[in-house]
Amino acid sequence: MIFLELVLQNFGPYSGKQVINLNPKIDEENSRPIILLGGMNGGGKTTLMDAIRLALYGPRAQCSTRGNLSYSDFLNQCVNNKIDPVADTRIELLFEHIENDKPIKYRVVRSWTKNPKDGKDTLGILGDSDTWPDALVNIWDEYIENLLPLGISNLFLFDGEQVKELAEQEIPPPIVVEAIRGLFGLELADRLAVDLDILVNRKRKEFADTKDLANLEEIEKRLTQQQQDYQENEQNLENIKNQLEELEVKQQEAFDKFISEGGKIAAERNQLELQQKAKTAEVEQVRQLMCELAADVLPLALIPNLLSQVQTQGEKEFRHRQIQISKDLLIERDQRLLSWLSQVEIALTEVEKIQSFLVEDVDNLYAKTLQMEAPWLLADDETLSQLDNLIYHLQNSQISAKEKLAIIKNKEEEIITLERQVQTAAAPEDYTKLRQTVEAAQNQVVEAKANYETIRRRLADLETIIAKSKKELSDYTVENIKYKNNEHIITSAAKVQETLKIFREKLTLRKLNKLEEEVKNCFLYLLHKSDLVHRIAIDTNTFGLSLYDFNGKPVPKHRLSAGEKQLLAIAFLWGLAKVSGHRLPVAIDTPLGRLDSSHRSNLVERYFPSASHQVILLSTDTEIGKKEVETLRENEAIAREYLLKYDSSTRQTTVLENQYFW
Repeated sequence: MIFLELVLQNFGPYSGKQVINLNPKIDEENSRPIILLGGMNGGGKTTLMDAIRLALYGPRAQCSTRGNLSYSDFLNQCVNNKIDPVADTRIELLFEHIENDKPIKYRVVRSWTKNPKDGKDTLGILGDSDTWPDALVNIWDEYIENLLPLGISNLFLFDGEQVKELAEQEIPPPIVVEAIRGLFGLELADRLAVDLDILVNRKRKEFADTKDLANLEEIEKRLTQQQQDYQENEQNLENIKNQLEELEVKQQEAFDKFISEGGKIAAERNQLELQQKAKTAEVEQVRQLMCELAADVLPLALIPNLLSQVQTQGEKEFRHRQIQISKDLLIERDQRLLSWLSQVEIALTEVEKIQSFLVEDVDNLYAKTLQMEAPWLLADDETLSQLDNLIYHLQNSQISAKEKLAIIKNKEEEIITLERQVQTAAAPEDYTKLRQTVEAAQNQVVEAKANYETIRRRLADLETIIAKSKKELSDYTVENIKYKNNEHIITSAAKVQETLKIFREKLTLRKLNKLEEEVKNCFLYLLHKSDLVHRIAIDTNTFGLSLYDFNGKPVPKHRLSAGEKQLLAIAFLWGLAKVSGHRLPVAIDTPLGRLDSSHRSNLVERYFPSASHQVILLSTDTEIGKKEVETLRENEAIAREYLLKYDSSTRQTTVLENQYFW
């Protein structure tokens, strides 16, 4: 399993959308295990760890800041305090793992708003095909338990406080004990023991609560009579069903005859005759409107060519009058001009030239007018306007007349159809016989259906009664066997409990032997001091660590320095992770607290590059300092570096890529 990307949107101090690439691959062929994120205390390192846990486990997540809060209150606490209350808070964790020998990617998305509905977030799983596999969303808790069980997640996602607590205590804290029990499968044995106790108590209650049993012979007699009644009613139901089918056929035949011989038309005769009268009245009304049109301008539609000629001639004569008026006005203007010219000191010859030009110009302008036909219609403007109105009104009347003719045609066709229907109607005496035949068939069908439904309900009741009697009989027959089985279960439970205790002890010893060797090897590897410890023993009940030297003598933990205790705690977690058999990422928050330089150097050079194929380190500037980060860079152990820059004035954190404190 590899974490590829973490997206935070308005989560904790991370305002807006912040994307962190966690992929340890630096190119297609090369990868480096460490993803280094630097941040000061209170800058959001722990929030990142909580985001990973929350994305994977939701309400079950063991987040550091949750405490005793309900899930709804915890989600509200995680919302960035600078955003709009209706804005989304969102976490996305993209990871890859091997499924059916093929790499597959899933993006786990959890989103919510302030005061989320039903106190929950919205979970979505985005697969390789960019679709939401709803089936996986519904079983996500079971699915993630197979990849990274919640019980052992603290072996891979832990912080400096967890290491500090583990180093200082003689026995591991409850959170580590829970992980060990989950790793060894001991919780299954404990759960089985509890289930056995519950089973024994239940069986004892059954002994105490058992009442006197009914008489077997009386139950069998009652059941036999009920079964006979059921068979009789079942036969009656089959007979009525056949009868009902025959009656329905007769009913259909009577109805078909009623239709074919005009019974239906006869029943609707009055309505059809009323429709016929209404249609006739509508036709007469339209005809009356046609008469009104004929009494108006519509007859003029007989002489369309003559009207067109008159309109054209009127327009020509109108233009002729306009031209004549303009010519007269122009001549008057010329006369005034010549009169004025004669009064001024202009030579007579020049005036004559001007006069000649004006006469010639007027003749040229109106030469075509002189060729026009002389007016003969002699219609004035008002008469021509009335003619235009008359033609427009005539066109509208023609359109209206066509529409009314179409209406009359349609109505007459409807009247003919109604007349034909009335003619096919049965005679009154025939109609009465046909109607009575149909009604009689319908009544017989209704009666048969009522009888069928009554018997069907009776059968359903008998089925319930028979099932109850059979259960009583079965309970009576089985009860004696149950007595013996219950006695056997109760007596056997104690033996199973004892066997389960032995199994648990042997399972624990077998697992612990392997774990002791792994923890010792990891501790010596980190300590770089092979003569301090020869053997490490783990208590089967408390899981506390005991150290022994080469002479077999105990090495008290108080003789270890604070740094050696820290390394021992880390070796314990490292050994547990190895024994788990899960190839999972390791995320460590504040990993180097209280370590001196030599121990810090051992952890940086030996543990971080080897803890897993992917190691996410969340450090302050005093833990992985300039010297440590340069060592990791020189050893080509760091794939990506980030700086969590916290602004105390806005209380917001920004993720800066390709940056660290140095």
